[in-house]
Amino acid sequence: MQMLRTILEPLLEEVLQSNGIKSQHWKSMLVRSREHDQGDLSLPCFPFAKELGKSPIEIAEQLAKALPKHSALGEVNAVAGYLNIKANPHWLASQVMGQGVRIGDAYGKSPANDQHILIEHTSANPNGPFHVGRARNAILGDTLVRLHRLHGNNVRAEYYVDDMGKQVGVLAWALANLSKEDVEQTLGQKDSVNPKWQGKADHERVRWYQAAQSIRQERADKEDIEAEIGRMVHASEHGDEAVLQSFQDAYQPVLDGMLTTLHRLGIEFDTFTKESMFVTNGDVAKLMKEFKTFEIHGVADNGAEFLDLGARGLKGKTEFFFRRGDGSSLYATRDIAYHMWKWNQCDQLINVLGEDHKLQAKQVGMTLTELGQKTPEVLFYSFIKLPEGKMSTRKGNVVYMDDLLEEAQAQAAAVVRELHPDYPEEQVASISEAAGTSAVRFNIIKVSPDKGFTFRWEEALAFEGGSAPFVMYSHARACSIARKCEKAGVDLQANLASQVSIPEQMPKGMVELLRTLCVHSDVLAKAVNDRRPHLFANQVLQLATSFNSFYRDCMILKDGELNVFNLQLSEIARNLMRTSMEGLGIVPIEQM
Repeated sequence: MQMLRTILEPLLEEVLQSNGIKSQHWKSMLVRSREHDQGDLSLPCFPFAKELGKSPIEIAEQLAKALPKHSALGEVNAVAGYLNIKANPHWLASQVMGQGVRIGDAYGKSPANDQHILIEHTSANPNGPFHVGRARNAILGDTLVRLHRLHGNNVRAEYYVDDMGKQVGVLAWALANLSKEDVEQTLGQKDSVNPKWQGKADHERVRWYQAAQSIRQERADKEDIEAEIGRMVHASEHGDEAVLQSFQDAYQPVLDGMLTTLHRLGIEFDTFTKESMFVTNGDVAKLMKEFKTFEIHGVADNGAEFLDLGARGLKGKTEFFFRRGDGSSLYATRDIAYHMWKWNQCDQLINVLGEDHKLQAKQVGMTLTELGQKTPEVLFYSFIKLPEGKMSTRKGNVVYMDDLLEEAQAQAAAVVRELHPDYPEEQVASISEAAGTSAVRFNIIKVSPDKGFTFRWEEALAFEGGSAPFVMYSHARACSIARKCEKAGVDLQANLASQVSIPEQMPKGMVELLRTLCVHSDVLAKAVNDRRPHLFANQVLQLATSFNSFYRDCMILKDGELNVFNLQLSEIARNLMRTSMEGLGIVPIEQM
């Protein structure tokens, strides 16, 4: 709680110095309490034991007694060698009712600044529909974009289109050389297209890609096929416009289908940049020419050229190949050109990558440093697996995101119909779509990016506590309170603008809501700066839980009498839930 820390630090510094502790290192040790019930901030006293010749327990107790009184401080206690401090609830209320949480009418939104940030995410090969594994990149990336915007940053969401790689080449060859009968004969009924997705190009064309992958391994003329695909890829890497156009004709309908799926999840992009641009505009050629002048430049036996990053301290695979023996560039070369271009577009650059790209990202960073360029920040994420193992479009063992969203919507609709049989079908469809897509997003966001997990239908579609629908219901409850007040003749705007006194007696639910509100911006800042969206997801869950406790303990309308303080606090929480849900991509519907 930064607002409490600002007041506590000078008080604590004086006490520590008077007890013989001169170092300033303790400031980094003063952190948010691990156990919510114990306090808002905690200071471990173990590092002081040797310096003072006392036990941590004795030191913590001594500090607790010596800390001076202040209107911001509530409970101060020592537990097992920790000094725990809780903020005074009345002081918290004064902060919330002032400008501590509200900034004008933009609840929870930081003022806009001039920081220009480019976040590149998703950038999946356009050779088939999004499956759940691919979607983790898109959902994490979009959430990071949203949270940066909530934090006041000027953000551009970028999609890098891999329009000239081997996978696009395979798809282009398949569409040019295989008939529908060839595909059906090769694949049979394996993963046939769901009738729901007939006409959706990403679902249809992936079967051509999968058939081609099988044929490349089994057909008698596989060597000729491989040579033709290689020729096309090679031509694309030299900027052959006809081949690049054939590639675009093959992948664009697939990409459009993928983007339709992402749109359903609330994921949009500001710009799309093609990989081939850096070949056709000459950037790659200039870059390869510059690499030749580096002292770490080397040439392999087959004529391929590389930079020896081992000379700069890289361990493992130290050779960064940038040019083939035939003179064509590699993906890595084009990626460097792309990064140099991106740095001309922004002040801060963030990439979202799977954990299998860590070495590649290290090589890119070191090469950019060699060029005198800045290196990007990277959000790495671990993979989602099926119980049977890793998902693969090539092998066809995937859970398609379109199918998951349909199932999520159907399950949510069943719940809505059971709870509200009076709702018309149009309303059921609207609520269930919002709840289903939000549940799928939140199921991925709430897990730390560096933790992999196994996809299970029952977990992805859970609508109990700890889920997006739980947060959505809390928000809808707050909206319902406002509607009931208006129906009872309450002038909301007048009452929200009025000055009210802070109640002497505060129920537990009210105190917990105040504590949650006052750390909200701290958690948002940490989630943004550390690139850990799950921290904010958990904070929003805590906000919903705290509001439910407040709702249980604090009446707003009782026997026709309005409690204005409770109304104002409820509205602050409602608006903060709304902006926070938007920051996570959860749909803030007002009725469930």
